[in-house]
Amino acid sequence: MQRVTNKCRSCSNCILLSQNTMYVLSHFSQPLPRLAFITLKDHIDNLVKIQSSNDEVLIIVAFLFVCVIISGFQRLRHKVGLILVVDEADKAPTISTSDGRRIVANVSDIFSCHAVDNPKPHAELEMLKRYGPNVPEPILQKLVAAFGELRSLADQGIINYPYSTREVVNIVKHLQKFPTEGLSSVVRNVFDFDSYNNDMREVLINTLHKYGIPIGAKPTNVQLAKELPLPEQTFMGYWTIGHARNGMQKLLCPAETHRIDIKGPVLINIQEYPIEKHEKRALNFTEECASWRLPLDETNLICDVAVSHESEENTLYVAACNPVSLYFINMTGKKGFFVDLYDVFPRMTSGIWQPFVTVAPLGSPLNGQVILHEEQSNVILLLDTTGRTLHRLILPLEEVTSKKSSWWNKEEGVRRTYKMCKEFSHKNWLVFYMEKGNSLTVLDALEGRTHTISLPINLKTVFLVAEDKWLLVESKTNQKYLLTKTAHIESSDSGVCQLYVLNEELPSTGFGVTQEMKVNIPHKISSDQLSSENLSSAVGQKIASPNRILSDENSYATIVVGFPDLISPSEVYSWKRPSSLNKPNVTDVAFYGMKKKTGTPRQSNCVTLIDTNQVVRILPPGEVPLKDIYPKDVTPPQTAGYIEVTDLQSKKLRYIPIPRSESLSPYTTWLSTISDTDALLAEWDKSGIVTVDMGGHVRLWETGLERLQQSLMEWRTMIGQEGDRHMQITINRDSGEDVSSPKHGKEDPDNQPHVGGNTWAGGTGGRDTAGLGGKGGPYRLDAGHPVYQISDAEKDAVPEEVKRAAREMGQRAFQQRLKEIQMSEYDASTYERFSSAVRRQVHSLRVILDNLQAKGKERQWLRHQATGELDDAKIIDGLTGEKAIYKRRGDLEPQLGSPQQKPKRLRLVVDVSGSMYRFNGVDGRLERSMEAVCMVMEAFENYEDKFKYDITGHSGDGYNISIVPINNVPKNNKQRLEILKTIHAHAQKLSKKKLMSTLS
Repeated sequence: MQRVTNKCRSCSNCILLSQNTMYVLSHFSQPLPRLAFITLKDHIDNLVKIQSSNDEVLIIVAFLFVCVIISGFQRLRHKVGLILVVDEADKAPTISTSDGRRIVANVSDIFSCHAVDNPKPHAELEMLKRYGPNVPEPILQKLVAAFGELRSLADQGIINYPYSTREVVNIVKHLQKFPTEGLSSVVRNVFDFDSYNNDMREVLINTLHKYGIPIGAKPTNVQLAKELPLPEQTFMGYWTIGHARNGMQKLLCPAETHRIDIKGPVLINIQEYPIEKHEKRALNFTEECASWRLPLDETNLICDVAVSHESEENTLYVAACNPVSLYFINMTGKKGFFVDLYDVFPRMTSGIWQPFVTVAPLGSPLNGQVILHEEQSNVILLLDTTGRTLHRLILPLEEVTSKKSSWWNKEEGVRRTYKMCKEFSHKNWLVFYMEKGNSLTVLDALEGRTHTISLPINLKTVFLVAEDKWLLVESKTNQKYLLTKTAHIESSDSGVCQLYVLNEELPSTGFGVTQEMKVNIPHKISSDQLSSENLSSAVGQKIASPNRILSDENSYATIVVGFPDLISPSEVYSWKRPSSLNKPNVTDVAFYGMKKKTGTPRQSNCVTLIDTNQVVRILPPGEVPLKDIYPKDVTPPQTAGYIEVTDLQSKKLRYIPIPRSESLSPYTTWLSTISDTDALLAEWDKSGIVTVDMGGHVRLWETGLERLQQSLMEWRTMIGQEGDRHMQITINRDSGEDVSSPKHGKEDPDNQPHVGGNTWAGGTGGRDTAGLGGKGGPYRLDAGHPVYQISDAEKDAVPEEVKRAAREMGQRAFQQRLKEIQMSEYDASTYERFSSAVRRQVHSLRVILDNLQAKGKERQWLRHQATGELDDAKIIDGLTGEKAIYKRRGDLEPQLGSPQQKPKRLRLVVDVSGSMYRFNGVDGRLERSMEAVCMVMEAFENYEDKFKYDITGHSGDGYNISIVPINNVPKNNKQRLEILKTIHAHAQKLSKKKLMSTLS
């Protein structure tokens, strides 16, 4: 659209179009015959002089002048036809929603109002790229998301000012011109006006931190895990293939091919839920990147986690088992999906059924399809998340075992467990087997066929170390075997696989002496090999060879060089642990302080990151060297487990604590059979992992050193360079004065600044008196003056008896303050427990109370009405055809910002019956009720001129129990705590009716 300018007929003032006006005009698809851009500030009377012949006139006016020129528009409408008033509706003082629903009554009566909303996120992002082509796109995405939520908060009335696209454009233009200035300082300039309101400031900072904008962070706030040295590597010996003690080198294993029996499809309901993702590097830089919550039931259990990597998009799949359900989400999306499978998986006919479901996402061309496998019933489901259909796949192995396990001839106490190997699920094939069984079933999801391989051994576990080579472990002796097969078994081929014995030999000690090597079962073996650079860095010698990396209970990591492709013996290098994992004498307090159940959990919680040369696993606190991680005076936090990162590149160990789950399922025994920690993990990408705790909290972690270094540089760039930080000049000098005894000091009536000395209270850099920056004083006292700080060395030189006397005097002053409000230290901590739980809600409620307008009305004459008495001042308008020429009596809304004449009356009714106390231990109902009362009392403090409230209770003793009278509301924490104690006492007291029934 071309820039159109018109001049008023009575003057030569040129009208300029703003940038936002051009954006609004671009939304009209049909061209308008004529555009007349006029101003209303000085030429309202000239509006009626505009000539137009059957042409529509588009008038763009400023909303702030609308109330002044209503009558002029009424005359203009009949002369020129359609009039469109366009304005920034979200900036108008009486409009709080961006969709224009609430507009000044006079304007909506005269005009047909249509609002143009802010641009959509993708459109706003594209526009910002034009303004800041050199600004990194992740920063633009953070700004778009943060300001989008701020507008949503303005629509909800939580904040006053709706931050529009103008503010975002100004930020991006500034970053484009000054790329070295930090994002946090630039954004802070926009919110400086709102920073004076503490409640508003907290809402803004929390919103910006949620999207990773580090306001208030410092470049030194780096809290990465402490690095511990990795033990020296040990040459363990060799793995030899094909040489058994009885002379047998290989065994032949026949294979049969069958078609898959498919049941279905059945349409499935996939529910959608919003994801509220929080960036975790707002104030501190840690390994944790982001987190969000799954809508998990209190009794549900997470049993498996998987991530699909297709088309540069990562999709997270989380399987739960009580009830059986599936959650999945695109890692970059804002919506998650939930599938309830409670009615799909059948229950066992007898015994306690504790299902365990594993999930395996398929790859191209079966994107969006996932295999679900239940290990007890061997039920295999194919879920199409795109088509919302569900199929059941029946394998030959399931048909044979289902006949033997009928309920009338089922062996008591014997449970069969079926396993699924999903290392190559992205290539659309999986392997199923039964523990202590003697066959393997290969499921080809793309071809719709299965290949059953018969084995001469009973299986304990299977590892798919390559597409055509699998490592098998025998159930009784833990003997390892290597099974080789063709890449694709066809029915026309002979279908014979070869099974080789794998022996573990110790290095020769000379003189014909041999040592027995303890057989370890790996927890995880990589299905791909390390690069030549990573392999050479790990073993300390330049080498290029096939290899696999694994981990077991006795080693941090083990590398087998030459396995599985070379026939010659493979060298084994290991980094040994000082003690084995899962020792019987190790107590795990992960489950409410209870010891974990004996036996091996089903999830090993171990992954190998080939690109970063790392082995990552989750360990319970009992398996972690906490004394080496935390100082002696620091108590380790309560965690869901520790992420152990074994870095073979830097030869370092790191232990990253996972925050403890906010809620845990009460089925602790069931939990212990899934994992020995309260969280599960999976590979997120090539240099990071994702963890999901048993409360449904999903966290993304970066563990690769190169990725962490790059992210740290980007984080510090957002904060800004050292020149953007606050600077001060520090001059160190010795005062040369000694301390005597602590005292309060004299009060200066003029409050003059005092530096040094030991006479006045509230001074700085002095001694003996209460103040700041000095030494030997009893307690801190801020008088509002600049602080002069003495050196730490001079502080350390204060004699110990003076320090002790100062501490005792400070403690007496604190006790005196509590005595003034009749509140003990225990009372203060008790009240803080209730107050801290609702502090955020109190701030939000106070913001709403600040924004409330007066609602008082008075009866007056309302003009410009379509019905009522004829208005003498509108007779001429009536002759021209105007219809709104009447007036009538009615309630007139108060003017904007007018003060309240009378306070509003509120009453809060609280349930203080005996059941609140009785069932508080079950669901915490009494504590939540007391927290709500605490929130109301704190939020309405200092609003006595606007609100009058009282609090009453109801129980079996009566329906109107006075707790807080209307004219005696609590003024401090002590009084508010007394109110909470009163509520608790009423609930704890047995009602009269219940007492009589109990006695009878």
